[in-house]
Amino acid sequence: MNSESSSSTQKSTESHYEGYRFYTETIEVTRMSALAFFEAGGDEYLGKRMYWQNREKTFTLVGIGHAHVLSTNKATGRFKKIKDDWKNLCKQIVNEESSVQPVLFGGFSFDPLNSKSSEWTRFPQAYFAVPTFQLVLKGEQAFVSIHLITEQQESYAEFDAMRKERDKLIHAAQVSEVDKYDKPQATGRIELRKEEYLDSIQQVTDIIKAKKVEKVVIARTLKLEFEHKFSPSSALYQVSNEQPESFLFGLEAEEQFFFGATPERLVKVEDQKALSTCLAGSTPRGKTVEKDTELGEALLKDPKNRAEHQFVVKMISDVFEANCSRMVVPKLPKLMKIRDIQHLYTPVEGELKPGATLFDLVEVLHPTPALGGEPKLKALQMIREHEAMNRGYYAAPIGWIDAKGDGEFAVSIRSALLDGERAYLYAGGGIVADSTPQSEYDETWVKFRPMLRALGGQLSDES
Repeated sequence: MNSESSSSTQKSTESHYEGYRFYTETIEVTRMSALAFFEAGGDEYLGKRMYWQNREKTFTLVGIGHAHVLSTNKATGRFKKIKDDWKNLCKQIVNEESSVQPVLFGGFSFDPLNSKSSEWTRFPQAYFAVPTFQLVLKGEQAFVSIHLITEQQESYAEFDAMRKERDKLIHAAQVSEVDKYDKPQATGRIELRKEEYLDSIQQVTDIIKAKKVEKVVIARTLKLEFEHKFSPSSALYQVSNEQPESFLFGLEAEEQFFFGATPERLVKVEDQKALSTCLAGSTPRGKTVEKDTELGEALLKDPKNRAEHQFVVKMISDVFEANCSRMVVPKLPKLMKIRDIQHLYTPVEGELKPGATLFDLVEVLHPTPALGGEPKLKALQMIREHEAMNRGYYAAPIGWIDAKGDGEFAVSIRSALLDGERAYLYAGGGIVADSTPQSEYDETWVKFRPMLRALGGQLSDES
């Protein structure tokens, strides 16, 4: 794209929001259950809700309703489009808040160039929304914000009606007990394209042995069936109980709901400080302390897993070196132990250079070698050719950014797509030269466990 067309595109984006007004109002309220607030919006705003909680449980975000949606189905330029639209929309904010900022929440698909048909019928290649009603829990404080984005000159009556709706939501969340949802019971379980998956492992391994690519991540899908629909609130409740040490996320798109509990941060930006997580190389948890320690120590010494981890460390370090100053990268990985699995883990920190943004980092970091492979473009091509599925939003960036540019994105693994009486679960693993179809297949069952347990599915591959 030449500079003239680039300049005109920027002007058209800015002019698109000229005449808009972005009104916000925030009140501090008595702390309440985030899940109860999410549930309170279920009747009126079903299909337009979002949920986020960080790993440390120090920040929780719930969005209800859509004040404005930013989305695109274009295969190229999607990160820049969302970044520019959000930046220009924020210029229209009438009254800046000091306690909490307006937030844009959403995600991107894993690969917009994957043309395979899929179950992701309601999710475009990029899908973000500014919630109409926003709950933020920070420490012991709770804030509820109203967002109104309009071209109307006089909006007093509309805003007053929104205040009444806000108060109804707060009241419903504060007085209702959080439902203790019964765990659903899957009535059917189908391994989609299992034989194609096993064949793809062998095909990709042969390609790697021929030195055409170093590593490729191949995933597969498990479909669960239920007698009745169950609510997104129930899904979040179950997964939060099963995986309390992970990021928790949920995003509705009409009747579909994508949710999960992922251990993996892609990148966080706060006050110009950037933080990412290198998470690659894994082994199961042991049934005893001794066995758990033995497995963890073996993982730290295992050449295959260490090499897989180093791919990720190098890639993320290179990205931070280009976009940050004063980087900190530990020389050796540690263990991150969560309920079903332990991972090799290396944090990477840096200070953003002037002009660099959260969306810039998300674009260049996705996908890391832990989810795509190495080298990136060749691995993505291998995935398109050999993986018997379309990942949709699985293994892709999901998260939020506020009006100041602070925010956080996670990698949406340990996740599922809820669609009526069906749920689709996803898991994959890194294929290298000494991978075998059976060992990779077995590893996916370990990674399926968190969502299987949350959704009442059978935990092993035994029939």
